[in-house]
Amino acid sequence: MLQSYNRGQITNREVGDLIWKNFFQGKLTYLHWNKGLEMAPTIGEQGGTLLVRKLPTADPFFMRRVLVGDVVVMKDPEKSDNYLVRRLAAVEGYEMSSTDEKDEPFVLEKDKCWVLSDNETLKPKEANDSRTFGPVPMSNIVGRVLYCLRNAVDHGRVQNRSMVVGAPVEEFTGRRKDFSN
Repeated sequence: MLQSYNRGQITNREVGDLIWKNFFQGKLTYLHWNKGLEMAPTIGEQGGTLLVRKLPTADPFFMRRVLVGDVVVMKDPEKSDNYLVRRLAAVEGYEMSSTDEKDEPFVLEKDKCWVLSDNETLKPKEANDSRTFGPVPMSNIVGRVLYCLRNAVDHGRVQNRSMVVGAPVEEFTGRRKDFSN
């Protein structure tokens, strides 16, 4: 169906329809319900509805779209039907060291990442993050969380990229390893 436009103008309704179709009908973003204590206080103890920016899986440069400190939705490495919401704590090339002397330091391999829950009151096994299941493939990340709706009066943008590289993170610390020397 062809439409005629006056001097190339698009109506507000057409702009609204375009935004609705591309952002809220699954092409660029989608809604994800998160439950559990792992991401409290960022998401909230009761969970919330999250607006997630999809990451194109065919894009080899998609890593540029998620950075250390971003809250991401990822495939659960232990249950492939489930999705987890966690904070990206380290990416390939980061040297990981533990506060537990029994654990050997290691460098994250190519296309691997380390994710952590935000809830500092949970023990590592309760948090269900990389301290439990180890490094995960970057391809497990399906989107970056943009917005959280906890309830009608408690909602807002999700704080991304807030972690300081090299700062202690629970039991593991991640620092970018310099391979140029």
